[in-house]
Amino acid sequence: MCRFFLPSMKQPATKTEMNFLNMSPEEDNSSSNSTEYTFQDSTKKHQGNASFGMSVFNLGNAIMGSGILGLSYAMANTGIALFVILLMAVAIFSLYSVHLLLKTANEGGALVYEQLGYKAFGLPGKLAASFSITMQNIGAMSSYLYIVKYELPIVIQAFLGTSNGEWYTNGDYLVLIVTLAIILPLSLLRNLGYLGYTSGFSLLCMVFFLIVVIIKKFQIPWLNMTLHHPNISEDNSEDHCTPKYFVFNSQTVYAVPILSFAFVCHPAILPMYEELKDRSRRKMQGVANVSFLAMFIMYLLAALFGYLTFNVHVEPELLHTYSKIFKFDVVLLIVRLAVLTAVTLTVPVVLFPVSRERRPEFSWIRHTVITVVLLAGTNALVIFVPTIRDIFGFIGASAAAMLIFILPSAFYIKLVKKEPMKSMQKIGATAFLLCGLVVMVGSMTLIMMDWLQNTTASPEAPANGH
Repeated sequence: MCRFFLPSMKQPATKTEMNFLNMSPEEDNSSSNSTEYTFQDSTKKHQGNASFGMSVFNLGNAIMGSGILGLSYAMANTGIALFVILLMAVAIFSLYSVHLLLKTANEGGALVYEQLGYKAFGLPGKLAASFSITMQNIGAMSSYLYIVKYELPIVIQAFLGTSNGEWYTNGDYLVLIVTLAIILPLSLLRNLGYLGYTSGFSLLCMVFFLIVVIIKKFQIPWLNMTLHHPNISEDNSEDHCTPKYFVFNSQTVYAVPILSFAFVCHPAILPMYEELKDRSRRKMQGVANVSFLAMFIMYLLAALFGYLTFNVHVEPELLHTYSKIFKFDVVLLIVRLAVLTAVTLTVPVVLFPVSRERRPEFSWIRHTVITVVLLAGTNALVIFVPTIRDIFGFIGASAAAMLIFILPSAFYIKLVKKEPMKSMQKIGATAFLLCGLVVMVGSMTLIMMDWLQNTTASPEAPANGH
């Protein structure tokens, strides 16, 4: 899941144009205009100072997010083998998408996602890119606030020892309080440079979470779970303990959107490319390969050990599932506090590129109105949408599919003029585009059918995960 990358948040963000990325024709022959390279062009270019290792870490920050909390649920509804296949496929497709983006950036001469859209398809292309990024960021903010809604009541109950339905343990009220008291004041500030470090803190929190998930697998024997979990009977506990390798049910449709949501980071690729020291397309692709491999391993471990711990009873948000077993656990309480702190401070960072003033003159009124409207809409989603699974599914099937599959391949087909349409590269990009359309349309259709079926079958049933 993409967090917006802000290489220099202390200054107003501006769109950056590039002329062939400070590369000579010998370094990159994909551009039909490479013969226009001059020494003057190279000296005018922004010189990045981010090392390979730091770029890997930054991209890992951009990829990692709340999506990791939903992967065990995806595995429970696909089975271990099918999940691994889908995880590998989405990771490989995401890397191929990065390859298309980098090559298109060389040809299109822009290091801004929306600007590539404008160069490829004019205003409609720019609007499509902007809308997809905005939707993805709103989905990310919603997922973060869902974590507040799920986890903060548990933390308060652990400290106060109360669980009798007091108003201050109601997740809906707590989301509104946190938004008004912390997130809104931070989001209204013009400069968020000091919050840039929260991405690194969030990544460390998720690594800590992964370690705890692995440890807890060996501390929660399944036979003891039947004593604590009211929904598990002795008769079927053995069947529920057996891991499945292939599972197909009504929830399987959410697997690909959840995985897409977890891997999308593509709007951050080009700004990171600009900041890379001694940049080249091959070097940036290497950064992406290492980052995606690391995230693939973390995602697989988190999903596997979470699934093996709870099997079919894992909830759409994994961390919340542990509250069914541990009413008070110090380690889990520390994890919850760390994750809550990280996501609360990350919401203003994610909101910043959506609400910031795009014009040269800054307007406090416009900035305030946009911020308030976006936060109000996001809070409404969190309060009224039944589960975090629906956010993962809808955003993963729409905005994430656009950013990973459809837009990069469409930009590549339009802007890379040197390669004919009958070339293997263009044929591959066209197939990738069609694959993205199938994923988006198919997933959205099946998800909406599942929503309608659930609404018709049990209109007054309590929402899962609340």
